[in-house]
Amino acid sequence: MSQKTHSDHDNRKYTPWIVGITIVLNAAIALLFFLPKYDGLDHLDLSFLPMMNAIFNSCTFIFLVTALYFIKKRNITMHRNFILAAFTSTTLFLVTYVIYHLNAESTSYGGEGIMKYVYFFILITHIVLAAPTVFIALWTIVYGWTDQREKHRKIARYTMPIWLYVSLTGVLVYLMISPYY
Repeated sequence: MSQKTHSDHDNRKYTPWIVGITIVLNAAIALLFFLPKYDGLDHLDLSFLPMMNAIFNSCTFIFLVTALYFIKKRNITMHRNFILAAFTSTTLFLVTYVIYHLNAESTSYGGEGIMKYVYFFILITHIVLAAPTVFIALWTIVYGWTDQREKHRKIARYTMPIWLYVSLTGVLVYLMISPYY
């Protein structure tokens, strides 16, 4: 569908889905930190999941950088493929993150001095930017998928650096707390 024939009316059909997914996902993740832990997974060793989360975040980062490379080369097909790969690895991250945190407490940072402040800066900016990334990434994908190139370019200018930052800082948070697992 070309940009000229795709109207704002057509975009409205995506709005409830994007808003709903964003709210449900962010609420579920926030609730993980306030609800009691689920005992039904105690018999499973899920200690490998934080490393899987870091691997999925690393993949997302690599896929996004590669997608950026291909769009700079005007290879839309490869760009789209790597964006879909990034979306897939992010989805896998979210699934494993939720499964792990249903059953396990968050690991606190055990470092001291300046590194403690660096860690908390990275963690807080990661959390603050991760929440809206769901919303803007979904809209960016919809605009690209429906060939609304101008809208896609406008929002992607913000989505790409934020999504890159969130995926990279997810890996950094893991690396900074991994000696404490």
